[in-house]
Amino acid sequence: MNDTLQSIWNFVAKVWGAELFGDGTVTIGGILMIVFLFAIVIVAERLLQRLIIRRFLSKTRLQNSLQYGLSRIFGYILIAIGFYIAFQIAGFDLSSLAIVAASLGVGVGFGLQNIINNFVSGIIILAERPISIGDRIDVAGVAGRVTKIQLRSTTVVTNDNITMIVPNADFISNTVTNWSHGDPKVRIRVPIGVAYGTDLKLLQNLLLESAVEHPKTLKNPPPLVMFTEFGDNSLNFELAVWTEEMTATPIHFTSQMNFIIEKKLRNNDIEIPFPQRDLHVRSGLSKSINEPCV
Repeated sequence: MNDTLQSIWNFVAKVWGAELFGDGTVTIGGILMIVFLFAIVIVAERLLQRLIIRRFLSKTRLQNSLQYGLSRIFGYILIAIGFYIAFQIAGFDLSSLAIVAASLGVGVGFGLQNIINNFVSGIIILAERPISIGDRIDVAGVAGRVTKIQLRSTTVVTNDNITMIVPNADFISNTVTNWSHGDPKVRIRVPIGVAYGTDLKLLQNLLLESAVEHPKTLKNPPPLVMFTEFGDNSLNFELAVWTEEMTATPIHFTSQMNFIIEKKLRNNDIEIPFPQRDLHVRSGLSKSINEPCV
């Protein structure tokens, strides 16, 4: 029995110390050890990050987005330090890998340009905070609410509950519309066209009443009716109302406002015209065209 156990132990020791490459510096046992230590580092980073957010940063007056950014940066630093210590414990001589790392550096640098660009952009976003978690943004044709900011990409959820993964470089290279930055109040303009001859004073009162009826309209600043132009087929107005719904459901707000306005105008017999064209037929034109040339 002892001989069997000794044989198994000798076999495990032989496999554990089997060299993969290098002068005895990289072995199967070393690889298994480094994987185990990496797992411990990642688990420890997750636990410490949650501990810092809940017990330390949550007690400060920092914004939630800044707390999240600081915790992410702390996590990456902790992982880098933990990996370095893991290499030392496993017995890897990092100096022996310097030549290999240098030779791969050039190729990796060219191959990972976009990733590095997004990584640096993520650091800039976390430092300057042009966007924060919970903000409603519009960038590169993507509109929605920011739910997660990582060093490589940012997660944006649209009004249709579609998750969009936006590279961080897009936030640096493109113009970003942030509806929630600083002050969430925005002014939404609702266009309305009415027929010529409409009582404009009555129209103004009806539009202001429509704005007040909407539960999401802010009373301060007050709504405003603006006469924009004399159109070809209608008198064109804009109802400008202030709201904070641009951070949540801007399309629903505009739709509900249109329903209220349409009902008000219909109940007061105010016409919303459609495009019209007057056709004038000149007499004698067809005769002159059909007459034979003499």
